[in-house]
Amino acid sequence: MGDKANAHPGAAGRATAADHPASVRNVVLVGHSGSGKTTLVEALALTAGAVNRAGRVEDGGTVSDYDEIEHRQHRSVQLSLVPVEWGGYKINILDTPGYADFVGELRAGLRAADAALFVVSASDGVDGSTRMVWEECAAVGMPRAIVVTHLESARADFDAMTRTCAEAFGADDPDAVLPLYLPLHGAPGPDGHAPVTGLTGLLSRKLFDYSSGEREESVPGPDLLPGLEGARNRLIEGIIAESEDETLMDRYLGGEEIDVKTLVDDLERAVARGTFFPVLAAAPAAEGARQGLGTVELLELVTGGFPTPLERAAPGVTTVDGRPRELKPCDPDGPLVAEVVKTASDPYVGRVSLVRVFSGTLRPDETVHVSGHGLADRGHEDHDVDERVGALSAPFGKQQRTLTHCIAGDLACVAKLNRAETGDTISAKDDPLLMEPWVMPDPLLPLAIQAHSKADEDKLSQGLARLVAEDPTMRLEHNQDTHQVVLWCLGEAHADVALERLRNRYGVQVDVVPHKVSLRETFGGRSAGRGRHVKQSGGHGQFAICAIEVEPLPGGSGIEFVDKVVGGAVPRQFIPSVEKGVRAQAVKGVVAGYPLIDVRITLLDGKAHSVDSSDAAFQTAGALALREAAADVKIHLLEPVAEVTVLVGDDYVGSVMSDLSGRRGRVVGTEQAGGGRTLVRAEVPEIEIDRYAVDLRSLSHGTARFDRRYARHEPMPPQIAEKVREQAEGAA
Repeated sequence: MGDKANAHPGAAGRATAADHPASVRNVVLVGHSGSGKTTLVEALALTAGAVNRAGRVEDGGTVSDYDEIEHRQHRSVQLSLVPVEWGGYKINILDTPGYADFVGELRAGLRAADAALFVVSASDGVDGSTRMVWEECAAVGMPRAIVVTHLESARADFDAMTRTCAEAFGADDPDAVLPLYLPLHGAPGPDGHAPVTGLTGLLSRKLFDYSSGEREESVPGPDLLPGLEGARNRLIEGIIAESEDETLMDRYLGGEEIDVKTLVDDLERAVARGTFFPVLAAAPAAEGARQGLGTVELLELVTGGFPTPLERAAPGVTTVDGRPRELKPCDPDGPLVAEVVKTASDPYVGRVSLVRVFSGTLRPDETVHVSGHGLADRGHEDHDVDERVGALSAPFGKQQRTLTHCIAGDLACVAKLNRAETGDTISAKDDPLLMEPWVMPDPLLPLAIQAHSKADEDKLSQGLARLVAEDPTMRLEHNQDTHQVVLWCLGEAHADVALERLRNRYGVQVDVVPHKVSLRETFGGRSAGRGRHVKQSGGHGQFAICAIEVEPLPGGSGIEFVDKVVGGAVPRQFIPSVEKGVRAQAVKGVVAGYPLIDVRITLLDGKAHSVDSSDAAFQTAGALALREAAADVKIHLLEPVAEVTVLVGDDYVGSVMSDLSGRRGRVVGTEQAGGGRTLVRAEVPEIEIDRYAVDLRSLSHGTARFDRRYARHEPMPPQIAEKVREQAEGAA
């Protein structure tokens, strides 16, 4: 890994179909927005020969030319794949957005990859969201390495950044987070800043100079060696501590010089197991140069230290009816099992699915089975359909390079899977299977929309369906109470991207309207009402009279209808009509237009006419009676209350609890969650947490997350209820 013989192959560049899983490496880049992930991808592609010296792909554009929104907003908003070849290996580099609103794309990248490169800026440090992703990777044992970027900054300090990474990522063992190389600085400039021009290998004691634009290897002078020994010894001790050879530490402590090859082999095994996390430095190539600083070392780490797909246990697989299915790990000759990790729409070829193959071999023009389950609550219907695979290709910028096949362990783009959505399983037509889904973040920011015009209304349904098919982190809701169409998003940026895609990709103009919560009404006390519906204006008349009594019930009781008519005052055949009428009126509400709940309505008396009484007449009389009863008693407005759980760092617990109290929330308990975090439980009116996803992120600097679920409806405070009534009257 960089300390081996320098055997890089020159310009290999064009990614082809892999022939064996052992020759594939799938690596995801993780880091906060602005850390330099996309720049690093382009630097790696340049070094691998996939792009020319101007940093552009051979057929135009750059490797990051993936989505038109990214160029307009100057930020990455979705997962992109850049495959390159290096030393006989195919490396699938998955570039993920760093902004928290697009964590769904990050989760998809983690699903598709076998190892992760955490990209941190030497000038910005490590943010809380990056720490959280590190913990996610640790939970599943994913191998990780750390790349320090922005070394050209005047504030950059590689040694300090390495210590920061050890503190942030090495909670269990700081000695498992250590650098493999130390930066080599050139002559200071006019501002006193000494640029990084190369790297010194701690194990090999070799210099790798990038100042000419090509990696040149040499031996450091005697003046440099003493400064390396402390870092070198610590690295060796860290590697030996992870070695499977239990005699190695005793030999080292006894003064034996451990062979470099032995150390490198143990290092690679520890990295692949996810127990040692090397720190490296990287910088983009200067204009006209072929190699960026540290890119060769990174490519050698990926190919030599990161695991092959054969070493990764595949997610659980079942038949479509839920029976477990055992598969040989990553077998190109096994049953076909692949997963859609990304869905996009291309204006020329239609839907394009980025697929990771876990078993078998995927080939173009074959018929496969597509299974999608478990996301019905987000607007995705369960489906089991057969589809014909279109062309297979490897993306690079805006171009698609045709592939002849895609074996287990590899990734490819598949055209024309018109029913496949992100998270779906692709399997053989005669052997349909289903993969265990990955955890999707829950969208908690509501965006209420309506079509801008009649023409947009005709296209809205199809546009929304395509939008949520591409993005399973977005939930589509047609609220039956408020009659609103609501897109639930992860944050404001996520919502902005959704609106722009509707407008520019699907040609649908929508207006954003205030989001409404589902309020309810109930009686504040006992009341009575009489409904009289009598019309005699020639021809067949209408006659129905009924008397009811209404009383409040405990929360959650719903609506009870009781018949206490005696003496046949209301004929038996019309009693269901009265009930139907009062229930229909209850749905419409009696004061502000919100559904009436938690009352008992008792039919006491009435009158009928042998000719003019009818089902419709008694329905109308029942509704009139309920409205009259409501006019003589105080009607309470009920608001939905949510159970909210907030997982937050201990430093922000006080601020979070104070903020919840300011939202009329009741904190019902706290508990330690480990890792310096606390779980805060509260009950908060839903009307107060419409934008909590945004506000909490700001309050906790992106380190907290929360969940919410409906608990019950409770009476609104009188002053707020009065405002709601006034708004309802104004709208009427």
